[in-house]
Amino acid sequence: MAEKSSPAKLKSPFQYLANNSLTLLLVCVLLGVGLEVLMSAPGEEFLRSWKSIAEAVDPFKILCSVLAVVFLGALCFMSKPRSVYLVDYACYKAPVAYRVPFSTFMEHSRIILKDSPKSVEFQMRILERSGVGEETSFPPALHSIPPTPTLEASREEAEAVIFSAVDSLMRKTGITPKEVDILIVNCSLFSPTPSLSAMVVNRYKMRSNVKSFNLSGMGCSAGLISVDLARDLLQLYPNSNALVVSTEIITPNYYKGSERAMLLPNCLFRMGGAAILLSNKRRDSRRAKYRLMHLVRTHKGGDDKAYRCVYEQEDGQGKVGISLSKELMVIAGEALKSNITTIGPLVLPASEQLMFLFTLIGRKTFNPKWKPYIPDFKKAFEHFCIHAGGRAVIDELQKSLRLSAEHVEASRMTLHRFGNTSSSSLWYELSYIEGKGRMKKGDRVWQIAFGSGFKCNSAVWKCNRTIQTPATAPAADDGPWADCIHRYPVDIPEVVKL
Repeated sequence: MAEKSSPAKLKSPFQYLANNSLTLLLVCVLLGVGLEVLMSAPGEEFLRSWKSIAEAVDPFKILCSVLAVVFLGALCFMSKPRSVYLVDYACYKAPVAYRVPFSTFMEHSRIILKDSPKSVEFQMRILERSGVGEETSFPPALHSIPPTPTLEASREEAEAVIFSAVDSLMRKTGITPKEVDILIVNCSLFSPTPSLSAMVVNRYKMRSNVKSFNLSGMGCSAGLISVDLARDLLQLYPNSNALVVSTEIITPNYYKGSERAMLLPNCLFRMGGAAILLSNKRRDSRRAKYRLMHLVRTHKGGDDKAYRCVYEQEDGQGKVGISLSKELMVIAGEALKSNITTIGPLVLPASEQLMFLFTLIGRKTFNPKWKPYIPDFKKAFEHFCIHAGGRAVIDELQKSLRLSAEHVEASRMTLHRFGNTSSSSLWYELSYIEGKGRMKKGDRVWQIAFGSGFKCNSAVWKCNRTIQTPATAPAADDGPWADCIHRYPVDIPEVVKL
């Protein structure tokens, strides 16, 4: 009995032809032109024609033509966007003393919320299903009973996180503060005066003409917004270095009220931060880890119902916190669809784009009930860094993008080990992939971030060189996973009974 041809067997030749259609067409055209020339002007007649053309042309015109071609070539080269390289990055790692295991978190909750036992029970149920592990960290002010979220304590947390990450980055790259041309610091919920960027400039005695920017109020996707701003500035200023610092200061945002939507972040958000060095210098292309390929920003909604900062007045005392509503995943899904629609044509192979187009035409023309074709982004990327905002976010994106468990492993393990570190979580995930020795030269990684607004921002990086694993890396490369990467991945149960 003859074996039927499966769709998978037919799809491979189709993908090859579609992805290489332009090359095959060009080869056919060149062969046709070559055969036509050889048949129409053979031998001596062809040489005579060429000689007569050469004698008829004025040398001055030839020189002018050459100069014009050179000028146009130089103009095209200068107008071409400058390549942006990610030289290296460093992530903050909290001391062991800052660790907040489940038992400590729940004990403090029972004391702080003694008048609201339902709030304590709610936090316990969230923590059991959160995917967060026992080694995440709180700043010292939140270890106190009651917590002391003062301005001074908040600035102390900012100094500890930011300075530690920047110091580590400077050790790894060898860059000095005077070599930093552009500084961008993003922190959403803590925006003091003087600003955090001013704090960094003063601490490291940077140049007086350093271009300094401080971004706030942009949520967990602010890290990629900072990278986008750095990219635009690096297009304007040649031969420059840009230092991006991405963090979230949680000291002033611990919530002690009874509104459940605002209690949820207490269970998820933890200390964290990252410092990233970007450059447009051609000499950095060899030592840089990655090159920025694409960066896409999309925005859905305008009233920010799903994710907002709330100030609650209760008994004369102000209480600040982040509110996460049930609409979060719906709006996040809409923002992701918009982002995919934009980034798909930039990264997907021709075969996937054609399949999507055929399905779209079929739905419009023949049957609107046909299922829309979801492109296989695994053909465009080897690695995925999905914002570790919570287990539900990771689950939904794994399902929507049809990713394997290994593709979302970095996100799940980052959530487990460090919690939701807001805009810096993508860099902990990238560090995990490197720590596992999976990042090879030529690999592409897709970073996907969600944040207030509601925003979905994504960046595509291409690996410049095979990244060394901790076993072969220099001793100074003490990344956040250096002492625990051998223990991961770990099994994360659906529910951890407390």
